[in-house]
Amino acid sequence: GARTVVATPKGRVYVNLFGNAGMATAGAGDVLAGATGSLLAQGVSEEQTAFCAVALHALAGDMAAEQLGQAGVTAGSISRQIPLLMKQMMEK
Repeated sequence: GARTVVATPKGRVYVNLFGNAGMATAGAGDVLAGATGSLLAQGVSEEQTAFCAVALHALAGDMAAEQLGQAGVTAGSISRQIPLLMKQMMEK
């Protein structure tokens, strides 16, 4: 399925409920890795980075699927949604 589990060395476990099967496409993991690296480079803690990058990636995938259908989701369509999501979060 499209669920991702993030577990910390201290035993905290987060289950991401967003995302969809259309995200099983070439390069989608690279988008997640890029989001992770970006958050770490901005000084976000490792635990928060893991949780936030997974959620951001999954929500972007859901937005892409909403626009294109799951069969049309590509790594590029996921990555194009991330700045829009970030803007929405900063406005709230």
